[in-house]
Amino acid sequence: MRPREVHHAIQLARAEQHTNAWQAKYARRAGVEGTVSQAANVTGIRQARYRGLDKTHLQNVFSAVAVNLIRLTAYQNGHPLDRTRTSHLARLALAA
Repeated sequence: MRPREVHHAIQLARAEQHTNAWQAKYARRAGVEGTVSQAANVTGIRQARYRGLDKTHLQNVFSAVAVNLIRLTAYQNGHPLDRTRTSHLARLALAA
C-alpha cells in the first residue's frame, strides 16, 4: 500500500503515457538508448583503454565512427539492426 500522494502521482504518470506527446518523446529516447546500447556492446565504450582526456575522447570518437559505419552498412545492404532473440528451445525446434 502506497501513500495517497504517491498513488495519485503514479496514476497521473501512467495516464500521461497514453498521450501522443509522451509517446513521441519516448520514441526519441528509445532511439538514443538503442544507440548507446549498440556502442556499449559493439565497441566496449564503458571502459576507456587509455589514460588522459585527449586519448579517451579519441577512443569515443572512433567508437562513434564505428557505430555509424555499422549502421550505414546495414542500411545499404538492407539488413535490419534489430535482430530478434531466438530461445534455445526454438533453435532446437528449427534444427530438428
